[in-house]
Amino acid sequence: MSRIGKRPISVPAKVQVIINGTNNIVVKGPKGELSRQLPVNINLSQEGELLMVNRRDDTRQSRQLHGLCRTLVANMVEGVSQGFQRRLEIIGVGYRAQVQGKSLVLNIGYSHQVQIAPPEGVEFAVENNTNVIVSGYDKELVGNTAAKIRGVRPPEPYKGKGIRYLGETIRRKAGKTGKGGKK
Repeated sequence: MSRIGKRPISVPAKVQVIINGTNNIVVKGPKGELSRQLPVNINLSQEGELLMVNRRDDTRQSRQLHGLCRTLVANMVEGVSQGFQRRLEIIGVGYRAQVQGKSLVLNIGYSHQVQIAPPEGVEFAVENNTNVIVSGYDKELVGNTAAKIRGVRPPEPYKGKGIRYLGETIRRKAGKTGKGGKK
């Protein structure tokens, strides 16, 4: 039995869970509404304030999907009640970010400003011109948006300049020494 899959999911009081059939789930909360169609091998059941994710049979695919589906449903419940956020930091001389309207504007060494519009349900915030906070209620969407921002100027290994996740360590390279050339 999957150790993750057999753990129940506690539903907060302000979150409403609607199970259509045995595979379709809709989760509504103060932050927003999420829905997901689960695989046929997985059953959902609600017992009071607990959600249980069970598998129909013991096939290899059902065992593989059991823990995944439990985690996806738990992330939906957490997202609509508390939300998720990813923090990015911009490192480099003259590199900065700002929010104009809802979109994020990055000055990161290109000849032009890079403008990123947020998808539905995602918000941007900037602290100290160098720290970007991507927040929203859908964990997958927040992570993908943060990865797109990081992909505009990924950190380079020689000086470490670029956009990185907060706390991410970059393996640095030594570079050229300039000694011992041809005579």
